Amino acid sequence: MSTPTLFQAARALLARDLRLLWRRRGDALQPALFALLVIVLFALALGGEPQLLAKVAAGVLWVAALLSGLLALDTLFRGDAEDGSLEQWMLAPVPLAWLVLVRTLIHWATTALPLLLATPLLAELLQLPRAQLPVLLAALALGTPLLSLLGAIVAALTVGMRRSGILVALLALPLYVPVLVFGAGSVAAAAQGLDPTGGLLLLGAGLVLALVLAPLTAAAAIRIALNC
Repeated sequence: MSTPTLFQAARALLARDLRLLWRRRGDALQPALFALLVIVLFALALGGEPQLLAKVAAGVLWVAALLSGLLALDTLFRGDAEDGSLEQWMLAPVPLAWLVLVRTLIHWATTALPLLLATPLLAELLQLPRAQLPVLLAALALGTPLLSLLGAIVAALTVGMRRSGILVALLALPLYVPVLVFGAGSVAAAAQGLDPTGGLLLLGAGLVLALVLAPLTAAAAIRIALNC
């Protein structure tokens, strides 16, 4: 029997996760619906004033993206730990870090990607100036995968604990703050007529670094958690 390649393992994990996601469609939609609810509540609370909404639109969208990812973070590896799948991951003939990376990208695709695709419509709801929309989309495209990768480390550290939802949030939020600052700050710089490239480059550099280091760190954390 031939050893599966990295892409064959990724395809098998993706197919399994999509089947489980389809069975739990209601739970899968919760992060996106939560983000939509946050945005609508902000728009209603601010009274629908276009000038005021335009000033806070980027920040509101970023906070909604952050919270929607955080909502599903505790379940990133917990289901696999409970049914024994993580032990099978460790015994698989492919690196554990690769499977962690694939799972993290699936988490991003199911939590942040729907919000990213809906951003143009949500930006119109919040009266965001259209000139700032490309910067916002670029910042979210770079920042939301970075949030998922950082969150994977936290989820792996707490996978062996029960009822760790609050702990996950407390550990993840300090890591998320710089991403939020640079992401929303890039749009704020564009709104002031400044060059937003610096913030976007920092997000891009952080994403590249996290793509390399976060799966390795999360895999090491999973090994430690399961051996305890």
